Amino acid sequence: MSFSTESRLTRTAARTSTSTRTSTVTRHERTRRGPVSGAVFGLRRGMIALTRAGRATVTWLRETVTTAGMLVAVALVLGALAGLLMGWIEGWAVATIALVLLLACVPFVLGAHDYRIDLSLGRDRVVAGTDIDAVLDVRNSGTRLALPGVVDVPVGEGLVEAHVPLLRAGAHHREQLTIAARRRGVIDVGPMTITRGDPIGILRREMRWPDVQRIHVHPVTTRLPSTSAGLIRDLEGTPSTTLVDADLSFHAVREYVVGDSQRHVHWKSTAKTGRLMVRQYEESRHARIAVILDLDVESYESDDEFENTVSAAASLALQGVRDGRDVLFSVSDEIPEHSRSEVLAIRTLPTITSKALLDATSTIDASERTMRLEAVTALTVQSYPDLSIGFLLTGSRMPLERLRHAAVKLPAAVEAVAVRSEMGAQPTLRTARELAVMTLGALGDLPQMLARGALR
Repeated sequence: MSFSTESRLTRTAARTSTSTRTSTVTRHERTRRGPVSGAVFGLRRGMIALTRAGRATVTWLRETVTTAGMLVAVALVLGALAGLLMGWIEGWAVATIALVLLLACVPFVLGAHDYRIDLSLGRDRVVAGTDIDAVLDVRNSGTRLALPGVVDVPVGEGLVEAHVPLLRAGAHHREQLTIAARRRGVIDVGPMTITRGDPIGILRREMRWPDVQRIHVHPVTTRLPSTSAGLIRDLEGTPSTTLVDADLSFHAVREYVVGDSQRHVHWKSTAKTGRLMVRQYEESRHARIAVILDLDVESYESDDEFENTVSAAASLALQGVRDGRDVLFSVSDEIPEHSRSEVLAIRTLPTITSKALLDATSTIDASERTMRLEAVTALTVQSYPDLSIGFLLTGSRMPLERLRHAAVKLPAAVEAVAVRSEMGAQPTLRTARELAVMTLGALGDLPQMLARGALR
């Protein structure tokens, strides 16, 4: 009876109690197996190896053979079957041609090449309607010749192709690319893929680089005069009609009541009248501008009208940030598609710096799953009550009655201004008791409209 053996080498470290020296002992272990168990063990290892090889082969075929290559392979099999089973000379001819094509294309995909690809963008923040210059550098870092290939650079939803010629070891190819940023948004560039294949397109090999670069395409904005940023009046430190007990602007002297601070006692008036008199002040307001943008797609006639509205909102908020004012840019948060209950949520864009503001405006889009402008205005007032001016920006489909309802949500002391975009319309300014309504036919009308509002 024969036995199969399995050998194993193990190393153990032994330390004696009387010495600090460590010795290594090598043991040789031998496992004795019967013929049945040895055959089962060998069969199991063979099946595992065969499975791994099959998976690797399927993966290689899926990544290497194109659709045209699959058709050639099918033609090879069908032609060989037709020649063997039916004796057709035509079948053997088809099989021979298919086999020659496959064998001729194999050398183009053999071997691995060590490429280094670098894409340098001229700018990562641009204004809508401009182009971005980019430089693509492909280097052969290997020690062998690199066959020609094609570099695919995904740019948003599009694709830019760059053809790489034959590269010797250590050589590199540099190509100038132009990325068009026609509309506002965020453009992801990458991940890049270099493809090597035969001229016929039967076989190919791909190498992928996972790096993704992001380009923020800002909306077109217009410069607004600082004096008209507050529209009607500059509220920065200007006294209002509200009387308070402590502020900077002195108003009058009144008789003392319980609870008044002794620091505001007016001693000269107290000596003259014989009664304790205190100072009274006018409240000084700090301008806080609220820019509320309507994202409901039903409010706009076209995409250009929505972009014009976004540009107007960004211009108002950007001018407030440049003037050092407190700016609140509020939009509706997206409502979940399968939400069973009513969702009320707003999203405020960062207005700490101009760059942060413009980056955030690149990410907003019109949608059908958003709150109405009236609800956004009410929730904005609840979350940020200390407002002085509120700009409501929407499209031409928004009825004036709904704009009035949205303006009513603002406190009585807040100046309400509605900006309606209507492409190609004559710029007009209509005022009512609760709000002023501006109609913008183009973004360039905004500075003149604000100046007209500031002069009244």
